[in-house]
Amino acid sequence: MILPRNGIAAALVALCSALPAQALDIENLDAAGRAALRAEIRAYLLANPEVIMEAVAVLEERQAADQAAADVDLVRANAEALFDAPGDWVGGNPEGDITLVEFMDYRCSYCRRAFDEVEGLVAADGNIRFVLKEFPILGDESVAASRFAIAAKQVAGDAAYKAVHDALMSYTGAMNEAGFTRLADALGLDANAIVAAMDSDAVTEVIAANHALAQRLRINGTPAFVMGEQMLRGYLPQDQMQAIAAEIRAN
Repeated sequence: MILPRNGIAAALVALCSALPAQALDIENLDAAGRAALRAEIRAYLLANPEVIMEAVAVLEERQAADQAAADVDLVRANAEALFDAPGDWVGGNPEGDITLVEFMDYRCSYCRRAFDEVEGLVAADGNIRFVLKEFPILGDESVAASRFAIAAKQVAGDAAYKAVHDALMSYTGAMNEAGFTRLADALGLDANAIVAAMDSDAVTEVIAANHALAQRLRINGTPAFVMGEQMLRGYLPQDQMQAIAAEIRAN
């Protein structure tokens, strides 16, 4: 634990009456002097425990600032793969002044919860470019769902992908070939062609690239977002995301 300056100063002041002046040279304190100093600091902290919480708050602020700076470096180093990968679906305003990237998994409850929030943000803001990254991490059914969605994009285009993506976000049926076939039929898509493409190398490459990118960005959960150059790890409601967008624009 690192004590704030006022805590250390108070402890040393209290020590002055008990120790000779030369003993205040902390680097050269003898064993007795160090023991006395520790006792005074302990007594001060016991009498003023709020100092510990102040120190923790300062430490957390510094760690958050360091993490944010490191995240900016990661985003900049991986900008092309983040914002302009050819296999990704891009929605919102293609010419928007802010790009929002989401790493998601169809079986993730927080991704499902975030779906309406993100859709609301993109629609209400009107100036956000939105990129979806298929990042299945919750087992075989997650992988199957992502393969189905990516195959729909590669076989039938962006509109088909978005229809499948939206449907999967509320889908409660089986994440298997029969379930996907029924879903594709309900959306008016060529189910046979999409299901046949699910295990293609092209689909595998998209998922592998997204996993490699997430590893470089130190993303290990969903949902995870990149807005501008900021990493947003975890679920955020629409108003908080809008506030972050406003802050980015202000700077």
